[in-house]
Amino acid sequence: MRRFLAVSLVASGLLLLGGCDALGLESASAVAGRKEAEGKAVGGACRHAGRAIEDCYALNKKADKAAVFAGWREMNDYMRENKIESVAPQAVVPAPAATASDDGEAGGKKGKAAGGHG
Repeated sequence: MRRFLAVSLVASGLLLLGGCDALGLESASAVAGRKEAEGKAVGGACRHAGRAIEDCYALNKKADKAAVFAGWREMNDYMRENKIESVAPQAVVPAPAATASDDGEAGGKKGKAAGGHG
């Protein structure tokens, strides 16, 4: 009797854990589908904003490149078919951070210029 009870408890526990959505866990296929959909959305938005695909990759390094390209291409085809013009992006893209060699060169030029006038 105890064995039956233990087996039934384990079986019911496995059935409950089988529905991992209740625990907030996503399956691998759900994660892959979400990432692909996000990548396509990013690519489509980049194309609509008139950004080159290379710029889109650079601005969205974590996005899947294949999905970004698929979304960019789909939006490109849609915009051509419907004669839709690109919308200029309103957000300012931050400039790349200066490297150590850039700072050294800039500092050297400023120092020479300031010393020459004094």
